[in-house]
Amino acid sequence: MPAPGAGMSHNTLLVFEVTILVLAIFLGVEVISKVPALLHTPLMSGTNAIHGIVIVGAMLVLGLPDKGVFTWIVGFVAVVLASANVVGGFVVTDRMLEMFKGRERPKPPTPPTS
Repeated sequence: MPAPGAGMSHNTLLVFEVTILVLAIFLGVEVISKVPALLHTPLMSGTNAIHGIVIVGAMLVLGLPDKGVFTWIVGFVAVVLASANVVGGFVVTDRMLEMFKGRERPKPPTPPTS
């Protein structure tokens, strides 16, 4: 019995994977475009957590003992981009949370004592 996927050529596999990628992009755009502004901050927090996992995975790949130049470059770029995304996400989340804070009310003037 042949191994699973043994009858599939590399071109067919590539087309299959690119099709899944394109469908995931369309699905992501549709889901994100329908998110109301009130849910943006929790969604950003979840995205920051996911990118934290990407950073850990990329660091594990960079820590492999026998890696090629291509693996090193892809791992390094993944760490840099995921780090930038996490930092940017925290900045945006902080700014969004600042919008929900109430303004400080001015203190009433104290009467002069004499």
